Amino acid sequence: MNLNYKYWYFSKVIPERICDQIIATGTQSNIVAGITGFENTDINSSKYKEIRDSDIAWLNLNWIYKELYPIIEHANKAAGWNFDWDDSEHCQYTQYGSNQYYGWHQDSWDRPYENEDHSHMNGKVRKLSMSLILSHPNEYEGGEFEFDFTNKELGEKVVQCNEIKEKGSIVVFPSFIWHRVKPVKKGMRKSLVLWTLGDPFK
Repeated sequence: MNLNYKYWYFSKVIPERICDQIIATGTQSNIVAGITGFENTDINSSKYKEIRDSDIAWLNLNWIYKELYPIIEHANKAAGWNFDWDDSEHCQYTQYGSNQYYGWHQDSWDRPYENEDHSHMNGKVRKLSMSLILSHPNEYEGGEFEFDFTNKELGEKVVQCNEIKEKGSIVVFPSFIWHRVKPVKKGMRKSLVLWTLGDPFK
């Protein structure tokens, strides 16, 4: 799929008080090791740790969706993607401490969801991914958010998304775009991730 814009960002679009409220809610929730969609995977294995090492909590709160949905839809239209979506998964509050990271990955799957505990997800696919930065840039080092826009003819093209370093900034992008969070060298990087859902692409 050819795209005029591979991502769309908003600088400091979410007020700090809302970011702090999300952090407080996330840290008071059940924080567990982050996993990927691989089935029957041992998250303590060295192979798995090559992919991801982070801590997360799931949040399902209407006041958060009320803040984020309009921003995601604005990006969807402004970037010209115009993807049809009508729902989302729960929000994922994520913490990256020292030496934690998330390697190259896509958020989308190769098939629609099925047999999910949350029935509203069944038959749907991820359309748009959103990441909200909850930390000030002086609270951590490393942890850069990067895209891989590799082209077979032009070769590798890794783009660092510096536009979202400020607290309250958001990046939205199609869920099939490859991206990563580089290892945090010092401090803690906090973010909130959300994936919109819709019927499979036709």
